[in-house]
Amino acid sequence: MRDWVCLVEHESGRNTSKIGKVNKNGSRDYGLFQINDKYWCSNTSSKGKDCNVTCAEVSQDDITKAATCAKKIFKRHGFNAWYGWKNHCQGALPDISSC
Repeated sequence: MRDWVCLVEHESGRNTSKIGKVNKNGSRDYGLFQINDKYWCSNTSSKGKDCNVTCAEVSQDDITKAATCAKKIFKRHGFNAWYGWKNHCQGALPDISSC
């Protein structure tokens, strides 16, 4: 759980509607888990890509679809799929015992 909390803190600042800056490859990241539109979500009104969702769906306050997609990403790539986790969480996880 600490890995996920740290990831969300550093990827989106706990903001479910965050849209990241344009990446070097022209893609963008969306929502709480900053899910990328090149591989995982469709930035059109039609569901698509590997998670079969729109980027708008992973940017909602109901994080069901975003969490399902994030788990799919994790299953394939682990936490290393997220730079926020790699750069800030790997080996230095927050204390969440008071949560």
